[in-house]
Amino acid sequence: MNKAAEIGETTPGHPGPGDHRAPADSGVGSDRASTDSPIPDSVIPGAGPSPRPATPRSGDPAPSPGGTPRPGERATVRLRDTGDEEPPRYAPEWLELREPADAAARAHDLLDPLRIRLANLPGKGGIVIHDLGCGTGSMGRWLAPLLDGAQHWVLHDRDPYLLHFAAVASPRSAADGSRVTVETRRGDVARLTPDALRGASLVTASALLDVLTREEIETLADACTGAGCPALLTLSVAGRVEFSPSHPMDEEITEAFNAHQRQDGLLGPDSVTVACEAFSERGATVRLNPSPWRLGPDQAELTAQWLRGWVAAAVEQEPALKARAEKYLQERLAACEAGDLHVTVHHTDLLALSRPTGGAS
Repeated sequence: MNKAAEIGETTPGHPGPGDHRAPADSGVGSDRASTDSPIPDSVIPGAGPSPRPATPRSGDPAPSPGGTPRPGERATVRLRDTGDEEPPRYAPEWLELREPADAAARAHDLLDPLRIRLANLPGKGGIVIHDLGCGTGSMGRWLAPLLDGAQHWVLHDRDPYLLHFAAVASPRSAADGSRVTVETRRGDVARLTPDALRGASLVTASALLDVLTREEIETLADACTGAGCPALLTLSVAGRVEFSPSHPMDEEITEAFNAHQRQDGLLGPDSVTVACEAFSERGATVRLNPSPWRLGPDQAELTAQWLRGWVAAAVEQEPALKARAEKYLQERLAACEAGDLHVTVHHTDLLALSRPTGGAS
């Protein structure tokens, strides 16, 4: 088998955060290799390659064991009762691999109206930004240096290891040299309330909306608009992928993948439309901008990892595709390795400017 087609790990189902609905036995975290198929046996939508235990750098504070928050880590409201099962953990390596593509894709055109809103906030004590599903903190590393003024980032994630990486790798200064500070809060974040966002200047997230349900997006909109807090929600999948050169199976795989994203009530590529409706109905002004990944020879490693997970999700949705999809994936990976493949993965960024309230600061 072509080396580029060999897969020894579960790979990302789509370019987004880990799906918090995955069962404990989903295969994420397994070191089992797939020896006779280029398609992983199981896939979690949005999960990265199978994680390996992370080794903190010498001198860094260790993440809290057993789910007990460290000092400075406050639990957030849980999304749903998941019992005592350990949630899936997503590989920092995958999040690191995709970070440059995420940074290049995010829509800078949404920053000017955001800056105007933030500049008009009362008080001179700086801004407070809540980053939901922060992963390793890539949103903060992208956005903090693009905004002026002192910033305090509240990083939310359910994985203490990712929170650890996000905290130690956070930016230290804003665009004008002002100080940037961080704190971490462990827990699921889609059931926030206006009280949880009291004092917030901005809510951010990357690739979050498409792994939420309609109810969860409405709850998020309730929290943001109730607190009078703008929301910058980036990199939601749009359900469209373009390849050069094209292949007869491109559309078939795309349709199966999109159906996979809509399992269990998740919104997948419909999430931005639902979020627009939810925020608009609550009085917010909503702006949208495309934020596509544009992957070419310089992003070959990311393209290969994304392809494996994208095809795996399609096959999990439509098992009858497997034989043809294996050949398709091998051909695509060979073209990627040769530097002949270009992929545009479409996403959408959303800025919701809620009406200010007395609780906003």
